[in-house]
Amino acid sequence: MSLIFTEKEQELLRLIAGVAEGLNQPAFLVGGFVRDRLLGRASKDMDIVCQGDGILLAEKVAERLGPGNDPVIFRNFGTAQVRTPGLDIEFVGARKESYNPDSRKPSVITGTLEEDMDRRDFTINTLAVDLGKDSHFTILDRFGGLKDLDAGLIRTPLAPQQAFQDDPLRMMRAARFAAQLHFRIHENALKAMEQERERIRIVSQERITDELNRIIASPKPSVGLDILFRTGLLQIIFPQMTDLAGVELMEGKGHKDNFYHTLQVLDNISLHTDNLWLRWAAVLHDIAKPVTKKFEPGHGWTFHGHDAVGGKMVPRIFARLKLPQHEPMRFVRRLVELHLRPISLSREDITDSAMRRLLFDAGDEIDALMTLCEADITSKNEMKVRRYRQNFDLVRKRLAEVEEKDRIRNWQPPVSGELIMETFGIPPGKQVGDLKNAIREAILDGQIGNNFEEAFAFMVRKAREFELHPVNQA
Repeated sequence: MSLIFTEKEQELLRLIAGVAEGLNQPAFLVGGFVRDRLLGRASKDMDIVCQGDGILLAEKVAERLGPGNDPVIFRNFGTAQVRTPGLDIEFVGARKESYNPDSRKPSVITGTLEEDMDRRDFTINTLAVDLGKDSHFTILDRFGGLKDLDAGLIRTPLAPQQAFQDDPLRMMRAARFAAQLHFRIHENALKAMEQERERIRIVSQERITDELNRIIASPKPSVGLDILFRTGLLQIIFPQMTDLAGVELMEGKGHKDNFYHTLQVLDNISLHTDNLWLRWAAVLHDIAKPVTKKFEPGHGWTFHGHDAVGGKMVPRIFARLKLPQHEPMRFVRRLVELHLRPISLSREDITDSAMRRLLFDAGDEIDALMTLCEADITSKNEMKVRRYRQNFDLVRKRLAEVEEKDRIRNWQPPVSGELIMETFGIPPGKQVGDLKNAIREAILDGQIGNNFEEAFAFMVRKAREFELHPVNQA
């Protein structure tokens, strides 16, 4: 495992080293950038710790970089950031921290590099590169971070119970790094996460949700979510998801464990999309199964209406987790409500009308919906999986054919409400809405084409049922 910097990075680090030497402030590249470079991962965030005034170092580095590189200064935190093309550099003086039991916000005083490393979350993030002119980018490894990187191990530098008591968010970060890097968490740290799980309650919802989103956005989200579940953290931060867990037996009939099914669907969809909200739709697609579960004697377990009930749960879950309440929430809700529809269309004798209705209801989300539904195939029976996939291929083909012919996706009424009022000389009201709905239903049922001429003629005929006539024929 070797540390390799690009030419641009080397040039930048040498510039910082020269400025730090001129200020007599030893400087070190620390944390995630070092970790990611050793793992061969891309990183655009560089952290510099100096033994002295981090803001002063940032200001002097910015001067050397020239116009347009003015630092953004956060004096309350003693930090400053310099942004260069493709790379954000944060500067801070070495610090020592002490924690109040009721808060994860520490009291901070000036410290040594060693004390700064002590306060970090995991050994893989304690690695530092000495930027002294004679160091040749020597790696400082006080806690065995190189060995843990090589072993794929997440371990705290100090006692894990103390580390998680000091900053409970580190428990979420442990699960996140496990999912992002596909590392395992040291057994002592896992045990401490379970013991200290209640401490997560002092962390703000925004910070918890940020880590949860990062887990869901990781290459294999199930790794992190399963860790949160097994340590009891998920029960505290997202109880509706843990309600999915478990299998109940009655009359010898059981249902699948919907928690682990959900994790599999999430992993499946993560192979095909980085869209966070499409991944959230995978997380929530079966969220209402616990509240809709019923046993029907002689038949087995049912979850009737879990799609509609789940859709109604989405806004409450988004509000509780402080996720965006507008378009992302509506997108997820629509996919949860529609996720059973495509599988019901996978019969060869399905009508064009049913295809039109799905295109109308899904609109721009039809491709995302199909991606979710295909990810929802988790059977261990390979023949069953193959059959489902063939059926979905048929549905995709039929949807494309119907859309090509009828142009229902992103449908706009060919006859507007304004034209209806003008044609019949009526004010806004129920009759206008009824006529618009009748035109829409006739198009979706295939009674008329999706064009102005047929829609207008249908409107005139339909209006007679309401004893309405065009004003110029009255």
